[in-house]
Amino acid sequence: MIFRGIHRITLAISSLALWSSGAALLRAKDPAPHSPLVLQVDSTPVDRSADLRVSFAPIVKRTSLCVVYVYSTKKVRHPDMSQFFNDPMFRHFFGQPGQGQGQGQGPGQGDGGQDNNGGGRDGGHGGSHFENQTSLGSGVIVSSDGYILTNNHVVDGADDVEVKFGAPEKEYKASVIGRDADADVAVLKIQATGLSPAVLGDSDQLQVGDTVLTIGDPFEIGLTVTHGIVSALGRNNLAIEGPGGFEDFIQTDAPINQGNSGGALIDTLGRVVGINTAILSPSGASAGVGFAIPINLVRSVAQQLINTGHVERGFLGVQLQELTPELAAQFGTASGALVADVQAGTPAEKAGVKSGDIITQLNGNAVIDFRQLRLAIAQLPPGSSVSFAYIRDGKPGTVTVKLGERPNQNLAADNTAANPDVGVLNGVSVGDLTADLRDQLQVPAKIKGAVITDVDPDSASAHAGLAKGDVILELDRHPVQNADEAVKLSGDIKGPKVLVRLWHQGAIQYLVVDESQK
Repeated sequence: MIFRGIHRITLAISSLALWSSGAALLRAKDPAPHSPLVLQVDSTPVDRSADLRVSFAPIVKRTSLCVVYVYSTKKVRHPDMSQFFNDPMFRHFFGQPGQGQGQGQGPGQGDGGQDNNGGGRDGGHGGSHFENQTSLGSGVIVSSDGYILTNNHVVDGADDVEVKFGAPEKEYKASVIGRDADADVAVLKIQATGLSPAVLGDSDQLQVGDTVLTIGDPFEIGLTVTHGIVSALGRNNLAIEGPGGFEDFIQTDAPINQGNSGGALIDTLGRVVGINTAILSPSGASAGVGFAIPINLVRSVAQQLINTGHVERGFLGVQLQELTPELAAQFGTASGALVADVQAGTPAEKAGVKSGDIITQLNGNAVIDFRQLRLAIAQLPPGSSVSFAYIRDGKPGTVTVKLGERPNQNLAADNTAANPDVGVLNGVSVGDLTADLRDQLQVPAKIKGAVITDVDPDSASAHAGLAKGDVILELDRHPVQNADEAVKLSGDIKGPKVLVRLWHQGAIQYLVVDESQK
């Protein structure tokens, strides 16, 4: 399959093995309230009638001032890894661990510093083998007071993040303001003023064939510029971001290599039009097929992370399916999104959407396939009213739906430092067990609970063995039916220990999470 060759492009540059029975330190938090993000945006169209430029030196000289090196360090657990190689959930969410600076082999994952998340169950062996891993990526300064954009996978699980840039080079400690795994975007902040921020372009104006350049730090050799064109737009079927991710990639043949993650994709006016994130390559080296997140999507996510600490996405409440040629022949249309299931109590059900409907238009715009529709819905704020045109039993129809909020909530914010007696399962995010997730995770119909969508690798929950894709059934013997109940119970239980009953890949088991062991 083509997806087995997709790699993240963060570079693992060093590691130091340690033996420790203690837990990793929690990531430092920014102590001050976040200042508003003021971006410089230029939506002027590129002059596509201009002659071929002889040199990009003036543009590169100006734009390179806003590109930084991002160094992230984290502790990872190293039990006997052989138990994970046959674990399909581990491969599905994290890829197989890399060797040294080699690349991971799972879909949507990357090189050696990003795969070993320590999410396995080594069940309290005497002493744990930890390793300090340092990874290198890139980032883009977008405000004069120190906001920096990068990829989530560059800083995911990091204990410490530093950025370096300038001539002479300066080094800064960076705070992780927010991360969004679904779009692979993270926002960092350094304590600095008077910086040279990037000018952001309008990625919606890009066309296939436009000239673009990349700026980043591949292989830790220093700031590097490469040149190419936009090879394709709207790539959304790569599964780079995993089953819950949102993809709308710019494809480019400008060489992108390890260490370019989070770096800038710029147009011929020097404006940032994308954030580089992955490559398609059988070897891990650039093969002329690279992918960047459109800057318009990155802007939207970054603003929400800074303003609210999370990203709100519209929720319809349906399971969508690709309209294959065979299905198209049965339903009488060749384009659109097939509704395979409508979840009970969701906005779609309340509005009268039915399984078997083919959604052909959203707010008057044609729906090409289910991926396009899913992304469009997610980019709308909860509470939005949207109109659908559909085909049902061969007849056209329309319906208006008021979107809900995509179910994906945090269990009890990281408040144990301020009050160790309040809240358990800090660092765990949960969502409702929708029909789509139930199908992806192969969860039996009889299983009721809240699905774990993310676990901070440095949390007590991760050390106890809770992992992405597990379904929480009970907390301290209280049944959990959905994400709301899990969130409420996690705040009510005093701790520091909590008994968790969960479903994991076909088996039900109990675990004890001790919040005092961090």
